[in-house]
Amino acid sequence: MRKLFALCLAVLLAGCAGGFVHRFEVPPGTPREAVIARLGTPTRAVPLANGERLQYSLQPFGRATWMVDFDASGKALGSRQVLTEANFHRIEVGKWTLADVEREFGPPATVDRVGSWNGPVLTWRWYDSVGAEMLYHVYLDPQGVVQRAHPTMELFSVRERR
Repeated sequence: MRKLFALCLAVLLAGCAGGFVHRFEVPPGTPREAVIARLGTPTRAVPLANGERLQYSLQPFGRATWMVDFDASGKALGSRQVLTEANFHRIEVGKWTLADVEREFGPPATVDRVGSWNGPVLTWRWYDSVGAEMLYHVYLDPQGVVQRAHPTMELFSVRERR
């Protein structure tokens, strides 16, 4: 019975995925107020040099963060899902800061500390190009500068109760 429920749930979610993605697509020129009316309150609003970015993060359990950038007049330049391998590879070790990674990827799913590192470790959940469930870890030094960044697969231990 559990397997049948899981299969039905997977089929249902797969059918909804296309509509979910389209929900966050914003045509260029859309006014800021119209974007908020359609998508709701953003996770955060970030000032940019020539405008503003609204972040719609599905972290900590989702695997997407959508950004909608606006020009100085408040018109959308477009929208995009940023938790991708190509975007993560843009991180510059020794140069990017906490503010840079949060501006580009939104808030992380978790912020942890580990005994082998003297600073916070930020982690985002995402899907790779073949749909594998992944984590992306960014290690900051005590001054908040990125010193290391890498992906790992997210592994779950699933046990069926008898």
